[in-house]
Amino acid sequence: MDFDTLLQIAKTQFSYFLHELSRFQLGQRFLLIFFYAVLAKAADLFIDRLLIRIAARTHWQADERIMEIVHRPICWSIFLLGIMHAVLLEPAFDAPWNIVLPNIVKTLILMVWWFSLIREITAMDEHNMEWALSKIDKTHFYMIKNISRIVLLFTGILWGLVIWNVNLTPLFASAGIIGIAIALAAKDTLANFFGGIALFIDAAYKVGDYIILDTGERGEVVEVGIRSTKIKTRDDILITIPNSIMSTTKIINQSAPEPRYRIRLDVGVGYDSDLRLVEKTLLAVAKQNNALADKPLPRVRVRSFGDSAIHFQLLVWVQDPRHRGRETHNLLKMIHSAFQERGIEIPFPKRDVNLTERVKKYPADDDSADYDTL
Repeated sequence: MDFDTLLQIAKTQFSYFLHELSRFQLGQRFLLIFFYAVLAKAADLFIDRLLIRIAARTHWQADERIMEIVHRPICWSIFLLGIMHAVLLEPAFDAPWNIVLPNIVKTLILMVWWFSLIREITAMDEHNMEWALSKIDKTHFYMIKNISRIVLLFTGILWGLVIWNVNLTPLFASAGIIGIAIALAAKDTLANFFGGIALFIDAAYKVGDYIILDTGERGEVVEVGIRSTKIKTRDDILITIPNSIMSTTKIINQSAPEPRYRIRLDVGVGYDSDLRLVEKTLLAVAKQNNALADKPLPRVRVRSFGDSAIHFQLLVWVQDPRHRGRETHNLLKMIHSAFQERGIEIPFPKRDVNLTERVKKYPADDDSADYDTL
């Protein structure tokens, strides 16, 4: 077959293709898409120049955040709706394109909202969601955030299957068998998930609390997730503990029910000290420390008479358990200086050793001399 023949065949096929396209009124369809594109841009300007500015002037911070979340999805949805409108114009496309093309557009609209919502939920934190954290605590906020992502994930998948007319009856029918298989294969993961739900319901601790575990780990709760809880120690080490363990272990929450924490300082003074002066000095030291809580007021108690000292105990409260070590350090230095200024003795253990001389006489025929023994 020569080149001229191939060229003639190509022209014939191209003419047929143009003829087929012409009967679908492509110009009208593209004009409709262009109209929707202009409409999408107008919606973009309307939201950006008017709605967001109005939301910024209100006292409610949620409306501004909502506008930022739905801004792009609305504009893209308008444009994609224009494509779907153009696809559905008469005359309809031949099978299977009359079904495939609208479903593709519907799937794209779903993905625009799906990815946007998941991305925005993932980006939510205590900095950009202050208005929400003023209503609920951090633990509930992060738990709702994690559950919302899971719900959105499965909802998007099911919605996509519905768009493509996938029969869900066999899927739900086999859900029991699949559930058993998943339960056996992901036993630990499910245990952590339900452990997180149990912690969420019991509210044993929340983000920001200072806790001590039965195993000895202690630190600040920085995140409560679906699978695990993260604790930051005083050494700035992050410990990740599965929720299945957290839900069954003994937890001491030093930040609950009140965030303040009591410090007990044991101080010994000499028996010849003025006990009233000692008590006034300790209370004055506590009053000079501005880092301590105003209420409850500092207290001083005489606890016992020791071998070498009278034992006092100073009871004060700090606003945060994390400050316990620092304020203990500061108070001990202040107490030492105050006792030196007022001449109050801080005794140390003393022992008196008495030496007794005893002479032991031996018989005369014994050549040994007398010995002195202790």
